[in-house]
Amino acid sequence: MNHQVSVVLTVAGLTLREASRRRVVLALAVLTALLLGLAGWGFWRLAQELTSGEALVAASQVLNLVMFGLSLIAALGTAFLSGPTVAGEVESGAVLSVLARPVRRWAFLLGKWLGLVVFGGAYVLVAGLALCLVVLATVGYWPPHPAAGLLLLAGQTAVLLTLSVLLATVISPMASGVVSVGLFGATWIAGVVGGVGSALGNDDVARVGTISRIVLPTDGLWRGAMHAFQDPSAILAMGPGGEAFPFLSISSPTPVYLLWAVLWTAMVFGLAAVVFARKDL
Repeated sequence: MNHQVSVVLTVAGLTLREASRRRVVLALAVLTALLLGLAGWGFWRLAQELTSGEALVAASQVLNLVMFGLSLIAALGTAFLSGPTVAGEVESGAVLSVLARPVRRWAFLLGKWLGLVVFGGAYVLVAGLALCLVVLATVGYWPPHPAAGLLLLAGQTAVLLTLSVLLATVISPMASGVVSVGLFGATWIAGVVGGVGSALGNDDVARVGTISRIVLPTDGLWRGAMHAFQDPSAILAMGPGGEAFPFLSISSPTPVYLLWAVLWTAMVFGLAAVVFARKDL
């Protein structure tokens, strides 16, 4: 068992090193710098055009909008990293040089997953903190629970990466990235539809969002992050229909839901490990 743990950590380190050298990282850096620059200008304009109280409430809502852009960049980057990292090595035959040694396939896959999760989580934490500092410098707004919000965003990235790793064991690298990001977007849209249904008192439509957050926990974690970043008065400022606004959240995730997100991740990775173990390399 100690040997397999060593394998997992070694593969994770190599995956981190490999990920940092890919062109996707340069694209992530450019997109993030562009997002931070535009956000800084936008928040500065808010401070110029509104009173201090109005600017704080507006900044709370706009921050969630920009954080969604950040989470989308993370989703695109990590999804398209996981495909080449797993499926690409299988297609090229590079994985055979590692698995020819006494290395369990599940340990190899777990190392890949761990390296990608550390990379994606670190990106979200650093870029998200930078965005919070930009808002603080321009408007003077600091989120109520920034640490919780950033950790939930990192969890969202881990969930999506796990799905990408599963898809990468059965389809091509490009297809796995496209499908992962497509499901990420579809779940977010379903969450918005569910929020509209809740605001209108339509239980059937509201159930769409609830089911989507169970099937794929990315939107549930995202809504928890929004609740952590937004000012408590933002919901009151929007009135009874505030729940329908896509960048506001009325509540944080319950401990039971967070436990489900962890269990979902473990089950999906377990399925990926089973598929990878039976895959003809």
